Amino acid sequence: MVDNSLAHRAQNVTRTEAVHLPKAVPPTNHGHTTAAWTTVWFVLGGAVVASVATIFALVWLFWVGMGVIAVGLVLGRVLKSAGFGQGGERTKAKEEAARRAGRSH
Repeated sequence: MVDNSLAHRAQNVTRTEAVHLPKAVPPTNHGHTTAAWTTVWFVLGGAVVASVATIFALVWLFWVGMGVIAVGLVLGRVLKSAGFGQGGERTKAKEEAARRAGRSH
């Protein structure tokens, strides 16, 4: 009979687990980009508008909030395509300028 209890596994560690590491080092900005923050603020603003509309039972205002959310998602994707997203040329240039100036995020 095999003992598969947690205590047994902690005392008898096996080294057969495969290690799955990424092929390249991921960017270090953790999503602190113009595209990401623009998307966050539009989605947050739209959610607040839609929530207030729900509280006051204003259907038209709810859909305005949903529209703001949709605009934010599209705008974020457009900014990412323009190089303002993670790994984009403009984001890399901004990070390089900050590094040269001795600042980090």
